Amino acid sequence: MPTVIDGDSLEFAGTGVRLLGIDAPEAKQSCMRDGEVWACGLEAAAFLGEFVKGRMVNCETLDVDQHGRFLSQCRLGDLDLALVMVEQGLAVAADNAPAEYLAAQALRQEHRIGIWGSDFEMPKAWREANPDLVPVPAPAPVADVPQPRAGGTPVARDLTRRYTNRFGCAIKGNRSRRGEWIYHLPGQEYYDVTRPEELFCTEAEAIRAGYRRAKN
Repeated sequence: MPTVIDGDSLEFAGTGVRLLGIDAPEAKQSCMRDGEVWACGLEAAAFLGEFVKGRMVNCETLDVDQHGRFLSQCRLGDLDLALVMVEQGLAVAADNAPAEYLAAQALRQEHRIGIWGSDFEMPKAWREANPDLVPVPAPAPVADVPQPRAGGTPVARDLTRRYTNRFGCAIKGNRSRRGEWIYHLPGQEYYDVTRPEELFCTEAEAIRAGYRRAKN
């Protein structure tokens, strides 16, 4: 289950995920509504946080941004979280966003819903003007994979050892079509070809989430 950072950013066990196709007001960004300051950034984050609270979110990663966050399409059941934020009037659809995002945004603009009923600066322009107010996620270093001792005796596994890469956390949790929940460590045979449903920093986290260690 994710932690919400702002209206378009989530974190899964230390790994940053950005919702693809939208840009929400930053957490410290304000808008003007009916002549009064409105904490639109906090409202966007609060709405998304309440929407996903205690619920399983599945993300498909399609790219990586300049900060090492996964650019992903995330769903809660059949609901596309990015589209939900556009429909609430709490995020701006990118120019190259899916047509349904742009259609939903046009309707919100017409009826002045959410940020479209306020005076606001586009999030990108606000970030450029206020760089000190925007938290930048720092890429994490790559961790070494545990190696066996001389003579082939395995090192006792430390389930709390942290595995991180430049994206945040590197242990891949995958759910097979046969219903198996398996996690893969960097360096294991199928690690590079495994598409993760979830990412973990430690084996203990993966085990608590219901995954078992890959055999290879």
